[in-house]
Amino acid sequence: MTDLEQPDDPRDTAKLKAVLLVVATVAFVVTPLITQPFTGFDPAQLPVPVDDPPIQPEGYAFSIWGVIYLWLLGSAGYGLFRRDTAQDWDAGRWGLIVSIAIGASWISIALRDPVIATLLIWLMLIGALWALVRAPKRDRAWNALPVGLYAGWLTAASCVALGTVAMGYGLASPPVISWAGLALALAIALPLTRHLRVPTYPIAVGWALVGVVVANAATLPVFAAAAGLGAAVLLWLAVTQARA
Repeated sequence: MTDLEQPDDPRDTAKLKAVLLVVATVAFVVTPLITQPFTGFDPAQLPVPVDDPPIQPEGYAFSIWGVIYLWLLGSAGYGLFRRDTAQDWDAGRWGLIVSIAIGASWISIALRDPVIATLLIWLMLIGALWALVRAPKRDRAWNALPVGLYAGWLTAASCVALGTVAMGYGLASPPVISWAGLALALAIALPLTRHLRVPTYPIAVGWALVGVVVANAATLPVFAAAAGLGAAVLLWLAVTQARA
C-alpha cells in the first residue's frame, strides 16, 4: 500500500483540530476590539421595544468576558503546544471549535438581528457543553475550568437572549417572561452543576444572577430576591465542589 493509500493518522487530525481551535479562539478574542460594545440587544431592533429587560444583568456583569477570553486563549495555546495529540484533550475539541467559531461573528450579528443571534447563542451553548462534558480529568486549570466559565456564562446569556426576544415580540409581559427565563436558567444550571462538578460553571451562572439582582433590586425586589437565592445556591455548590 502506498503512502497515498494510508488512512489518516488520528494524531494529524488531532493536531489540525488543535490549530483550528487556536485560530477560532484568536478570532473570538479579537472580535470585541473591532466591533461596537455589546451589553444587550437594542430595543429598537424588536417590534415591541423593552428598555432594560428585567432578565438582563447589570452592565458590569459583562466584564466576565475579559476573564473568559484570556482563559480560553491560554487553554487553546496549552492544548496546541502541550496536548495537541492527547486523546482526552481531543475528545471535546469539535464542540468547542464550533462554539467559538460562531462566537467570533456573534457580536456583529447580535447588533443587527436579535433573533438569529439568539439561535446562534444556543448553538454556542450546546457546543460548549459538549466540550465540557468531554473535558479531561487532568489539566483542569487549562481545560475544564475555562470551558466551564464559558459554558456557564452562555447558559445565562442564552436564557437572557431568549427572554429578551420573547419580550420584544410581545409574547408576555416583561416580568412574566423574566420569571420564566430565570426558571429556565436554573433548570439548566442546577442539574448540570451537580453532574459536571466543574466549579467555574456555577460561578459564571451565579455571577450573571447577581447582575440580575443589582439590575432589579429597586424595581422588582421579589424577582431580585429569587435571582439572589438562585445565585447563592449555585455559588455554594461551586465552593463545595472546589473543596472536594
